Amino acid sequence: MRIIFMGTPEFSVPVLDALIGAGHGIAAVYCQPPRPAGRGKKDRPTPVHARADELGLEVRHPASLKAVDEQAAFTDLKADVAVVVAYGLILPQAILDAPRYGCLNIHASLLPRWRGAAPIHRAIMAGDTQTGICIMQMEAGLDTGPVLLRRATDIGAEETTGELHDRLSGIGAELIVEALDKFNSLTPEPQADTGITYAAKIDKSEAQINWALPATQVDAQIRGLSPFPGAWTELQGQRLKLLASRIANGQGAPGEVLDEALTVACGEGAIRLLRLQRAGRGAQDADAFLRGSPLPKGTII
Repeated sequence: MRIIFMGTPEFSVPVLDALIGAGHGIAAVYCQPPRPAGRGKKDRPTPVHARADELGLEVRHPASLKAVDEQAAFTDLKADVAVVVAYGLILPQAILDAPRYGCLNIHASLLPRWRGAAPIHRAIMAGDTQTGICIMQMEAGLDTGPVLLRRATDIGAEETTGELHDRLSGIGAELIVEALDKFNSLTPEPQADTGITYAAKIDKSEAQINWALPATQVDAQIRGLSPFPGAWTELQGQRLKLLASRIANGQGAPGEVLDEALTVACGEGAIRLLRLQRAGRGAQDADAFLRGSPLPKGTII
């Protein structure tokens, strides 16, 4: 097929590669504009932009698709379909209608659960044991369109958002190729009217750990916010990011270090911290962290 690809972050890059590897033609790549980054605050292209440049593809990065001239330029590409994955802009109806077969979205949840901006974070933070990828026909509503294909996957007991993100990106790349191969034989399935949840964008105010909560909730918060923005607590007046954890045995005052293996008591039960990061330093596994910053039993964080 002749495809318009619409994506921005690293999550989208394997999908672009898979489409090209499957023999599809890319009419143009749409992504978010370059933005200031790094110490010099120089404009940096997005991961999809950088990959498209490497592949010699035409890249477009309008700030909006609402203008009539932008919509006309999109229509003039005469695409069979647009493939959208973590693009970052709302698509007006004129854009949705322009490709011959419309726009297909790769969404990282089992719709209708976790419609919206942060489905991977929210699935882990809610304690879900399963998630997946849906290939959805896009319509005007927020992730409300019918589903062409879906594939479920279990969430590991110690899996972080970063790890699940990478796995789902690969699954999405495989599934969109399958969907395009079978396109004429697939029947769109309307989403259920029950079980709808919304994955609101992650706010940094959600990142501070409340040790009075049960261990299952604290563990899910740590893993769900890793690596970004990173759940945090305070140690000796300084912020300490917690990037990986597991449920552990133990009881004590909330926030109390229970042993030399960084087991910390919660309101109910305990967790073991596996990876941490002090402000201004790199992330470290627990054993390396403790060599430089011992936390005696009884310490309160």
